[in-house]
Amino acid sequence: MSDADAWRDALRAAAAARPGAGLPWLDALRARAFERFAAEGWPTHRMEAWRHTPLAFLGSQRFAPARNGAPELAAAQAVLGRVRGGDAGGHWLVFVDGTFAASLSSSGALPAGVHAGALADALARFPERVQAAFGGADEGASPAALNAALAVDGAFVHIGRGVALDAPLHLVFVSATPGGASHPRNLVVAEAGAQASIVEHYVSADGASAPSLTNAVTRIEAGPDARIAHVKLQEESAHSVHLAAIEVAQARGAACESHSLSFGARLARNDIAARFGGEGCELLLNGLYHVDGERHVDHHTRIEHAQPRGTSREYYRGILDGTARGVFAGRIVVAPGAQRTDAEQRTDSLLLSPRAEADARPELEIYADDVKCSHGATVGQIDEESLFYLRSRGIDQAHARNVLTYAFAAEALARIGVEPLRRRAAAAVRARLPGGAALEELS
Repeated sequence: MSDADAWRDALRAAAAARPGAGLPWLDALRARAFERFAAEGWPTHRMEAWRHTPLAFLGSQRFAPARNGAPELAAAQAVLGRVRGGDAGGHWLVFVDGTFAASLSSSGALPAGVHAGALADALARFPERVQAAFGGADEGASPAALNAALAVDGAFVHIGRGVALDAPLHLVFVSATPGGASHPRNLVVAEAGAQASIVEHYVSADGASAPSLTNAVTRIEAGPDARIAHVKLQEESAHSVHLAAIEVAQARGAACESHSLSFGARLARNDIAARFGGEGCELLLNGLYHVDGERHVDHHTRIEHAQPRGTSREYYRGILDGTARGVFAGRIVVAPGAQRTDAEQRTDSLLLSPRAEADARPELEIYADDVKCSHGATVGQIDEESLFYLRSRGIDQAHARNVLTYAFAAEALARIGVEPLRRRAAAAVRARLPGGAALEELS
């Protein structure tokens, strides 16, 4: 049986019971998306955008169907307690193996004009809203097409005109089935003047040792003058593969920020694309990752300045140890007529091991003449002079190295504007560093 045949069987297994089954537009989209995946297959090293992160090995993997039984819910509940860290407030939607778990969720009292719930429920209640935001079968790479074909759930968030979400909305995705695969699809629609902070948190059940797959797509539509802060925190097990696509569409005057924090998975790939559909848009893309052992993380970004007077800032930082590898490829495209564009792109990598490897490819593609654009990249080790300075003040070498490593990460963490989210991300960084508890005073 070929890889495509296995996924085709998964598509057919419960076709009639699949959320949205019977909606002509969705049935047709799922069929087109799957045929596209079957024709293209997993990306290989022969594709320029995937030459550092080929996925052909996934063709030999067979993933178990999600069980969503009592053991999986119990495993997710145990992890959720750690994720929430005693935070009883806010709005929390929990998904187990890609399916909404109502018993673990607590959305709280949402402001009037805000809907936040399961995509499966939205398909039944207002399919026309979902259709407008769902996306097409031809968008993104072949993993995104597979997501469009197989997604059965995810979050659907709609924020009305001028409405501000009072607290962060947490979307927690727990991989609980050993060797399972999930394809969550999250849709966020913010109307004119809306404001919200949204956190995606990906974790694995305790003791997870079988290879698993998360193949997620998140689409954000920011209306005129909307303000959206988005944080994605990935902490899945070292046996998992995490594939994610984040797509941001901004209307006139919209301001968005998206932070990608990757601290888990043996292979993580993040494709992030943003397009300015109106004048005066603002965007911040910020990333931080830590990889060790033989792990691999890849960020591919694309920002399209399609309209005048847009501003974008893009900063990615990586900490690499062992024989790990980090990849950053970013492209900023300034379209003809997009005058007064102001764009900056930078990536910095800190190597803690002589065998770690960082690849950086920042790119500018400019078709307008009245712009201010720059890019840069650095790859290096801990500064010996800084290390000597700390040692000369009585700090032992191991702790001094950890202090400098955390200081390198702290610059990325400081860009997270929502304080509770920044604290949560900082705690995740400290947990990965030896002696992390002693670094808490630096945060």
